[in-house]
This record gives sequence, structure tokens and C-alpha cells, in this order.
Amino acid sequence: MEMVLMDNLWVIIGTFLVLLMIGGFILLEAGSTRMKNAGHIAGKTIFTIGIGSIVFWAVGWGFIYGEGNGFIGLSDFFYGDTSFDGEGLSPAVDFMFQMMFALIALTIAFGGFAERAKLSAYVVFAVLFSALVYPVVAHWIWGGGWLADHGKQDFAGSTVVHLTGAMAALAATIILKPRIGKYNKDGSSNELAGHNQVYTALAVLLLWVGWFGFNGASTFGVSDAFFGYVILNTQLAAAAGAIAAMLLVWAITGKADVPTTLNGALAGLVAITASCGFVEPWAAVLIGAIGGLIVYASMRFFDRARIDDPIFALSVHGTVGVWGTISTGFFATHELSVGMEWGLPGLFYGGSFEQLGVQIMGVVASGIYAFVVSFIILKVMDKVMGGIRVSEEEEIIGLDLSEHGSYGYPENIPHPNDNQVNDKQAR
Repeated sequence: MEMVLMDNLWVIIGTFLVLLMIGGFILLEAGSTRMKNAGHIAGKTIFTIGIGSIVFWAVGWGFIYGEGNGFIGLSDFFYGDTSFDGEGLSPAVDFMFQMMFALIALTIAFGGFAERAKLSAYVVFAVLFSALVYPVVAHWIWGGGWLADHGKQDFAGSTVVHLTGAMAALAATIILKPRIGKYNKDGSSNELAGHNQVYTALAVLLLWVGWFGFNGASTFGVSDAFFGYVILNTQLAAAAGAIAAMLLVWAITGKADVPTTLNGALAGLVAITASCGFVEPWAAVLIGAIGGLIVYASMRFFDRARIDDPIFALSVHGTVGVWGTISTGFFATHELSVGMEWGLPGLFYGGSFEQLGVQIMGVVASGIYAFVVSFIILKVMDKVMGGIRVSEEEEIIGLDLSEHGSYGYPENIPHPNDNQVNDKQAR
């Protein structure tokens, strides 16, 4: 019984770590965008995770883990299981941990909305994504759906969380179109630099630490201390991703670009998320390093395609999420796949192309579903709501003022009473 309680304690600690990643995403998005939108970014993030939490409680958990069919679960709505038989995880602990993954996917999706979407669009999409997009993909892979039946390997969510969120972000960027001033008529791109690289660096550190709960607590226990191995692989991949991205951009441009280096670390984390429990440490280094190289190439690709992605969600979570998922088809060991009754070994460990094929099939099916459903939802919202993008004037003013009537950095905005206060002080 004591060990069961330790298992539950570890998973609830992991829950806290993953929730703190939301703070990392607030700093990442705020730091990567203009000052005039910082307060809006912080506020809408907190508000929408509130919405996501309620929707997950009402229907999300049931659609993922309820009894149903290979496509979706159809029971356990408005979750309230207080039973605990003394074995495994408490239902409430399990529920809370899984809720955090849904919230992270939603936060990633909103990266495609940055600096140009109405607050009302965030509200409506938070409900529909949390009910109709994320739970379906999660059911397919983690909830006993059709991809789980094929042995799809995704230890902590490179596909379920990161790719799903990124495909929704892609749909949003296409429908919302680029920010004002991002691209010129000749197709060239202008850099709309974020206002605070210190924020983005702190964001990466918060996310990095939170990822130890994201991946480590996905072991669901402490009895064999396997979580330590998973965290080791996570650390190595993140380190390799940061180094690889920095060296690549330095070699190409002659400058060790800070945002690229930071995105390289995140790319290493995303890449290892699917494979952290299936591969050896040397493979984790390679997987993370390739993620760091891929993220830079992907960032340049989307920019040249005139797809405006302010926080690089499409590259960090989407393109690298694909690589991370597929990587298990190459590097999964026999002991950590067949030995754990989770799929087959990778191609480099005596497996055939079967597991690699399953991984590719899972990426394609999940990515297409998340993109198509998100695109339809957003297109309908755009028509019904009279547009989901703010007006040109509101975008230029900034969403802090136009959507909330206040400013994230109020000292930088003159107030009508300032002159009166100065006059009194002068007297």
C-alpha cells in the first residue's frame, strides 16, 4: 500500500509540474511577440485553461477513456469517480494528470492565434477544441482506440499533445492570415521581433523543468524508478537540441541567434516526448539533436511559405512532433517495447518496418484529423462571428487596449491624470 501511495504522490507532483508549464507558455508567447499584446496573452491563457478544464471534466475524459469504440469513448461524462481500491492510481489523480495534457495541447493551438485573434475566438475555440479535437486523437492512441490496437508508440505525447495542438495552430494561421507588416508585396519577410528575450529564456527553463513531470510522471509510478531513466533521456535530448540548433544557425548566418537556440531546446524536448520511455540514452541525444536541426529548417520553410507563426508552434511542436513520433520506429529497443507490451522494436533494434509504418500511419491520421476538424471549426466561427480577427486599427493599437481596456505595461502609457499629479508634486 505504501508503494501505491508513493506512485500517486509522484503522479500528482508531475501534475503540478505540467500545470506550471502554462507559465512557461505565457512567458514564451509574451516574450516572442510585441509589448502591446503582453497583458492580453497572459490573461487569455489563464482564462482559456479554465475553459479547457471544465470541458475536459464534462466531456473530454469520457471521449478519451470512456467505453465506446475505436473512434471515440462514449461514457464517464461529468467525471466524479471518488472510488479507490488501493491499487494503481487513484481515479482523481489519474484524471488530473490527464487533464494537464489537454490544457497543454490547447495552449499550443493558441500559438497560431497570436497578436491578431479576437478574445471571443479564443473562448469558442477553447470549448470546441477541448471537446472535438484533442479527445479524439487521445482516444485513438491512449484511450484504447484503433491506433492503440496497432501498437502506436507515444510515451508522453509527441503526437497526442504536440502535433494535435500544432495542426490546430496551422489551421488558425491560414484562416487568420499574417500579421500586419509581416510580409511585403514582393514576398519578402519582415522580422516582427519579440519584445523580451529574457522572458523567452525563462520560459524555456520553466518548460524544461516542467517536462520532467510531463515525461517522467507518464511512467505512472516509482516502484522501479524508471522515471529517472525517462528524465535522463529528456535532459539529454533537450541539451542536444539546443546545441545543434545554435551551431546550425551560427554556421549559416554567422550569429548564434538566441531565439533559434531556445527553440532548439524546446525541439529536443518535443522530439523525445514520444520516445523517452523506449530508447537508449545515446539515441535520445541523436533524436534531440536532429530535432534541433529540423526546427531551424522548418522555421525558415514556414516563413518563406508566408505562414506567420509568431512563436514557432508549427515548427517546434508540429514538424518536430512528427520526427519525435517516427523516431521510435527506428530506435525503440526490444526490452522497452515488447518487454513493456507496447508495440514492437524499432528498425535499428531488429524490428521490421512494421513499427515504423505504424508510427507514420499514426502521424498522418492524427495530423489530418486535427487539422481538418480545426479548420472547419474555425471557418464556421469566422462566418458566424463576423470574423475571428480583430480590425486593423485594433491590431495596430494592440490587444491589451482593444480587447481588455488596459495595458500589460501600464507605466508606458501616459494617463490623463499624470500632469495633475506632476503639478501637485512640483508644488
